[in-house]
Amino acid sequence: MSDVNLLEAAVRTEFGKGAARRTRRAGNVPAVLYGHQADPQHLALNAQAFAAILREHGTNAVLNLVIDGKKQLALTKSVVVHPIRRYIEHADLLIVKRGERVTADVTITVTGDPAAGTLVTQEATTLSIEAEALNLPETIEVSVEGVEPGTQITAGELQLPSGVTLAVDAETLVVNVIAAPAAEPEAGEAEAAEAESAE
Repeated sequence: MSDVNLLEAAVRTEFGKGAARRTRRAGNVPAVLYGHQADPQHLALNAQAFAAILREHGTNAVLNLVIDGKKQLALTKSVVVHPIRRYIEHADLLIVKRGERVTADVTITVTGDPAAGTLVTQEATTLSIEAEALNLPETIEVSVEGVEPGTQITAGELQLPSGVTLAVDAETLVVNVIAAPAAEPEAGEAEAAEAESAE
């Protein structure tokens, strides 16, 4: 893990909107590193390298930052993306230590095909979990293979990877499987509608 997600980070000495714009123009992402009672550090990360890490490891990527020649492990806590132009506007990073457990929101992925005539509604798209910083899963899978209507899958029923625990109420509804609504009206309704239109 020592050189995985290695990212040079330059310390930013100027702040404000204009400074952030200049940082982005230079091909970097303005970021703030905080945690462990340390003063927040304002950094600039190479935008392309940072985006590549996020694409490969998801939004909870652990970074090996190199700041002024010193290495620092950091967890990506939040990323702000421009709504239209899709570039990364800003990132918040959290200092982490090896072996330390952290809380993070992980994407829920629904897999499998439920029983015929069912409709699957995903009530939660992310799940708050606690795990060791270097072992955060990218996604938590929920299988609905062959599930019958009337089935509700809660957070407590999910199969979590080893060492991962829930950071939400086990009763939190994740997936709701219901009978699919009928697409066509009943025969009687159709005839009544036709009779009305004929008048």
